[in-house]
Amino acid sequence: MIDPASDRERLIRLKEESGVDRVWLSHWHEDHIADLDLFDDVPLWVSEADAAPLSDIELFLDAYGMGGDFRDEWRNTMKHQFHFKPRTPERFLKPGETLDLGNVTVDVISTPGHTPGHLSFFFREPNVLFLGDYDLTRFGPWYGDRDSNLDEVMASVEILKQMSAEVWLACHETGVFEKEPGDLWDDYIGVVSRREQRLLELLDSPKDLEQIIDAGIVYNRPGAREPFFRFGEAAIMAKHLERNIRKGVILHQNGCYVRA
Repeated sequence: MIDPASDRERLIRLKEESGVDRVWLSHWHEDHIADLDLFDDVPLWVSEADAAPLSDIELFLDAYGMGGDFRDEWRNTMKHQFHFKPRTPERFLKPGETLDLGNVTVDVISTPGHTPGHLSFFFREPNVLFLGDYDLTRFGPWYGDRDSNLDEVMASVEILKQMSAEVWLACHETGVFEKEPGDLWDDYIGVVSRREQRLLELLDSPKDLEQIIDAGIVYNRPGAREPFFRFGEAAIMAKHLERNIRKGVILHQNGCYVRA
Protein backbone atom coordinates (compact mmCIF):
# COMPACT_ATOMS: atom_id res chain seq x y z
CA MET A 1 0.00 0.00 0.00
CA ILE A 2 1.39 3.38 -1.02
CA ASP A 3 0.08 6.57 0.65
CA PRO A 4 -3.09 5.28 2.38
CA ALA A 5 -5.36 8.31 2.24
CA SER A 6 -8.14 7.79 -0.27
CA ASP A 7 -11.38 5.91 0.42
CA ARG A 8 -11.29 4.88 4.07
CA GLU A 9 -13.95 2.18 3.75
CA ARG A 10 -12.24 0.71 0.70
CA LEU A 11 -8.92 0.62 2.53
CA ILE A 12 -10.56 -1.24 5.41
CA ARG A 13 -11.92 -3.81 2.95
CA LEU A 14 -8.54 -4.19 1.26
CA LYS A 15 -6.87 -4.81 4.59
CA GLU A 16 -9.48 -7.32 5.73
CA GLU A 17 -10.03 -9.13 2.43
CA SER A 18 -6.68 -8.96 0.64
CA GLY A 19 -4.21 -8.15 3.38
CA VAL A 20 -1.50 -5.49 3.34
CA ASP A 21 2.10 -6.60 3.91
CA ARG A 22 3.61 -3.14 4.32
CA VAL A 23 2.90 0.53 3.78
CA TRP A 24 5.15 2.84 1.79
CA LEU A 25 4.94 6.61 1.88
CA SER A 26 6.04 8.89 -0.92
CA HIS A 27 6.28 11.69 1.68
CA TRP A 28 4.91 12.89 5.02
CA HIS A 29 2.04 15.25 4.10
CA GLU A 30 -1.33 14.83 5.79
CA ASP A 31 -3.26 14.06 2.62
CA HIS A 32 -1.02 11.01 2.15
CA ILE A 33 -1.28 9.61 5.68
CA ALA A 34 -4.94 10.28 6.52
CA ASP A 35 -5.71 6.56 6.84
CA LEU A 36 -2.32 5.40 8.07
CA ASP A 37 -3.90 4.72 11.47
CA LEU A 38 -5.73 1.75 9.92
CA PHE A 39 -2.36 0.10 9.44
CA ASP A 40 -0.83 0.45 12.90
CA ASP A 41 0.13 -3.23 12.80
CA VAL A 42 1.71 -3.08 9.33
CA PRO A 43 5.41 -2.23 8.76
CA LEU A 44 5.90 1.36 7.56
CA TRP A 45 8.63 2.31 5.09
CA VAL A 46 9.50 5.93 4.22
CA SER A 47 12.58 7.94 3.34
CA GLU A 48 14.78 8.88 6.28
CA ALA A 49 14.54 12.58 5.37
CA ASP A 50 10.75 12.51 5.72
CA ALA A 51 10.47 10.35 8.85
CA ALA A 52 10.69 12.98 11.61
CA PRO A 53 7.31 14.72 11.02
CA LEU A 54 5.57 11.35 11.37
CA SER A 55 6.99 10.78 14.84
CA ASP A 56 5.40 13.72 16.67
CA ILE A 57 2.58 16.17 15.95
CA GLU A 58 4.73 19.14 17.00
CA LEU A 59 7.51 18.09 14.62
CA PHE A 60 4.85 17.72 11.93
CA LEU A 61 3.67 21.29 12.46
CA ASP A 62 7.27 22.52 12.65
CA ALA A 63 7.98 20.95 9.26
CA TYR A 64 5.17 23.02 7.76
CA GLY A 65 6.48 26.13 9.52
CA MET A 66 3.13 26.69 11.23
CA GLY A 67 2.79 29.08 14.15
CA GLY A 68 0.29 31.14 16.09
CA ASP A 69 -3.43 30.41 16.26
CA PHE A 70 -3.33 28.56 12.95
CA ARG A 71 -0.92 26.03 14.47
CA ASP A 72 -3.48 25.23 17.20
CA GLU A 73 -6.23 24.90 14.60
CA TRP A 74 -4.17 22.64 12.38
CA ARG A 75 -3.09 20.45 15.33
CA ASN A 76 -6.77 19.77 15.99
CA THR A 77 -7.42 19.13 12.30
CA MET A 78 -4.55 16.64 12.12
CA LYS A 79 -5.90 14.63 15.03
CA HIS A 80 -9.55 14.55 14.02
CA GLN A 81 -9.68 14.85 10.23
CA PHE A 82 -6.41 13.13 9.34
CA HIS A 83 -6.28 10.64 12.26
CA PHE A 84 -2.68 11.52 13.09
CA LYS A 85 -0.85 9.06 15.34
CA PRO A 86 2.93 9.10 15.88
CA ARG A 87 4.69 6.43 13.84
CA THR A 88 8.22 5.11 13.68
CA PRO A 89 9.22 3.48 10.37
CA GLU A 90 10.37 -0.10 10.47
CA ARG A 91 12.73 0.65 7.58
CA PHE A 92 13.91 3.58 5.51
CA LEU A 93 13.39 3.53 1.76
CA LYS A 94 16.76 4.41 0.26
CA PRO A 95 16.99 6.58 -2.85
CA GLY A 96 18.45 4.60 -5.73
CA GLU A 97 17.74 1.16 -4.31
CA THR A 98 15.90 -1.53 -6.26
CA LEU A 99 13.43 -3.74 -4.40
CA ASP A 100 12.42 -7.24 -5.57
CA LEU A 101 8.87 -7.88 -4.36
CA GLY A 102 8.66 -11.30 -6.00
CA ASN A 103 6.38 -10.56 -8.94
CA VAL A 104 7.50 -6.98 -9.51
CA THR A 105 10.74 -5.01 -9.26
CA VAL A 106 10.62 -1.43 -7.98
CA ASP A 107 13.20 1.34 -8.37
CA VAL A 108 13.14 3.95 -5.58
CA ILE A 109 13.69 7.39 -7.11
CA SER A 110 14.80 10.41 -5.09
CA THR A 111 12.64 13.40 -6.07
CA PRO A 112 13.14 16.00 -3.32
CA GLY A 113 11.88 19.55 -3.27
CA HIS A 114 8.20 19.06 -2.52
CA THR A 115 9.51 17.61 0.73
CA PRO A 116 13.16 16.86 1.54
CA GLY A 117 12.68 13.11 1.17
CA HIS A 118 9.91 12.84 -1.44
CA LEU A 119 10.15 9.57 -3.36
CA SER A 120 8.79 8.37 -6.67
CA PHE A 121 8.65 4.72 -7.71
CA PHE A 122 9.20 2.93 -11.02
CA PHE A 123 7.57 -0.48 -11.32
CA ARG A 124 9.67 -2.19 -13.96
CA GLU A 125 7.59 -5.12 -15.23
CA PRO A 126 4.33 -3.20 -15.78
CA ASN A 127 6.38 -0.13 -16.80
CA VAL A 128 4.51 2.15 -14.39
CA LEU A 129 5.95 5.36 -12.95
CA PHE A 130 4.46 6.60 -9.66
CA LEU A 131 4.99 10.37 -9.55
CA GLY A 132 3.66 11.05 -6.07
CA ASP A 133 2.91 14.74 -5.66
CA TYR A 134 4.61 15.86 -8.86
CA ASP A 135 1.07 15.49 -10.01
CA LEU A 136 0.77 17.48 -13.27
CA THR A 137 -2.16 19.52 -11.97
CA ARG A 138 -3.07 23.01 -13.16
CA PHE A 139 -2.22 24.30 -9.68
CA GLY A 140 1.43 23.40 -10.24
CA PRO A 141 3.98 22.26 -7.65
CA TRP A 142 3.77 22.87 -3.91
CA TYR A 143 7.03 23.99 -2.28
CA GLY A 144 5.83 25.91 0.77
CA ASP A 145 7.11 23.73 3.63
CA ARG A 146 9.86 24.95 5.91
CA ASP A 147 12.33 22.61 4.17
CA SER A 148 10.88 22.63 0.65
CA ASN A 149 13.35 23.67 -2.03
CA LEU A 150 12.19 25.28 -5.26
CA ASP A 151 15.38 24.49 -7.18
CA GLU A 152 15.10 20.84 -6.14
CA VAL A 153 11.47 20.78 -7.29
CA MET A 154 12.52 21.87 -10.76
CA ALA A 155 15.36 19.32 -10.86
CA SER A 156 13.05 16.50 -9.73
CA VAL A 157 10.47 17.37 -12.36
CA GLU A 158 13.20 17.19 -14.99
CA ILE A 159 14.22 13.72 -13.76
CA LEU A 160 10.65 12.43 -13.98
CA LYS A 161 10.02 14.12 -17.30
CA GLN A 162 12.95 12.26 -18.86
CA MET A 163 11.79 8.81 -17.68
CA SER A 164 9.89 6.59 -20.10
CA ALA A 165 6.90 4.53 -18.99
CA GLU A 166 3.59 3.17 -20.24
CA VAL A 167 1.51 4.50 -17.37
CA TRP A 168 2.11 7.48 -15.07
CA LEU A 169 0.37 7.59 -11.68
CA ALA A 170 -0.05 10.89 -9.82
CA CYS A 171 -1.74 11.63 -6.51
CA HIS A 172 -4.21 14.38 -7.44
CA GLU A 173 -6.87 15.28 -10.02
CA THR A 174 -6.39 13.28 -13.27
CA GLY A 175 -4.20 10.76 -11.46
CA VAL A 176 -3.73 8.17 -14.20
CA PHE A 177 -2.00 9.03 -17.46
CA GLU A 178 -1.92 6.29 -20.10
CA LYS A 179 0.01 8.25 -22.68
CA GLU A 180 3.13 10.40 -22.51
CA PRO A 181 2.25 13.54 -20.48
CA GLY A 182 4.25 15.63 -22.98
CA ASP A 183 3.37 19.31 -22.74
CA LEU A 184 1.69 18.75 -19.37
CA TRP A 185 5.16 18.73 -17.82
CA ASP A 186 5.96 22.16 -19.26
CA ASP A 187 2.57 23.53 -18.19
CA TYR A 188 3.10 22.16 -14.69
CA ILE A 189 6.54 23.62 -14.09
CA GLY A 190 5.57 26.75 -16.02
CA VAL A 191 3.31 27.65 -13.09
CA VAL A 192 6.50 28.43 -11.12
CA SER A 193 7.65 30.96 -13.72
CA ARG A 194 4.21 32.56 -13.92
CA ARG A 195 4.03 32.97 -10.15
CA GLU A 196 7.48 34.53 -10.14
CA GLN A 197 6.70 36.91 -12.98
CA ARG A 198 3.51 38.12 -11.29
CA LEU A 199 5.45 38.65 -8.07
CA LEU A 200 8.10 40.72 -9.83
CA GLU A 201 5.45 42.82 -11.55
CA LEU A 202 3.75 43.39 -8.19
CA LEU A 203 7.04 44.54 -6.70
CA ASP A 204 7.58 47.33 -9.21
CA SER A 205 6.59 49.34 -6.14
CA PRO A 206 7.40 48.33 -2.54
CA LYS A 207 5.01 45.88 -0.85
CA ASP A 208 5.04 44.30 2.59
CA LEU A 209 4.28 40.60 3.07
CA GLU A 210 0.60 41.18 3.84
CA GLN A 211 0.15 43.08 0.60
CA ILE A 212 1.88 40.28 -1.31
CA ILE A 213 -0.43 37.72 0.31
CA ASP A 214 -3.47 39.87 -0.51
CA ALA A 215 -2.50 39.86 -4.20
CA GLY A 216 -3.49 36.16 -4.38
CA ILE A 217 -0.77 35.09 -6.80
CA VAL A 218 -1.00 31.42 -5.77
CA TYR A 219 -4.64 31.01 -4.71
CA ASN A 220 -6.45 33.39 -7.02
CA ARG A 221 -9.96 32.06 -6.40
CA PRO A 222 -13.04 32.59 -4.19
CA GLY A 223 -12.49 31.51 -0.59
CA ALA A 224 -8.76 32.00 -0.79
CA ARG A 225 -8.88 34.52 2.06
CA GLU A 226 -9.39 31.72 4.59
CA PRO A 227 -6.50 31.10 7.04
CA PHE A 228 -5.39 27.90 5.31
CA PHE A 229 -5.02 29.61 1.95
CA ARG A 230 -3.35 32.68 3.45
CA PHE A 231 -0.86 30.36 5.10
CA GLY A 232 -0.17 28.60 1.79
CA GLU A 233 0.08 31.90 -0.08
CA ALA A 234 2.63 33.22 2.41
CA ALA A 235 4.61 29.97 2.42
CA ILE A 236 5.02 29.75 -1.35
CA MET A 237 5.63 33.45 -1.85
CA ALA A 238 8.33 33.28 0.84
CA LYS A 239 10.24 30.75 -1.27
CA HIS A 240 10.11 33.05 -4.29
CA LEU A 241 11.17 36.03 -2.21
CA GLU A 242 14.11 34.14 -0.67
CA ARG A 243 15.21 32.84 -4.06
CA ASN A 244 15.14 36.25 -5.72
CA ILE A 245 16.80 38.03 -2.81
CA ARG A 246 19.71 35.56 -3.15
CA LYS A 247 19.86 36.35 -6.87
CA GLY A 248 19.78 40.10 -6.22
CA VAL A 249 16.53 40.50 -8.16
CA ILE A 250 14.47 41.57 -5.13
CA LEU A 251 15.51 43.84 -2.27
CA HIS A 252 14.16 43.73 1.29
CA GLN A 253 14.19 47.19 2.83
CA ASN A 254 12.33 48.71 5.78
CA GLY A 255 9.95 45.77 6.06
CA CYS A 256 9.03 45.88 2.37
CA TYR A 257 10.06 44.04 -0.75
CA VAL A 258 10.79 45.74 -4.05
CA ARG A 259 12.16 44.71 -7.41
CA ALA A 260 15.80 45.72 -7.74
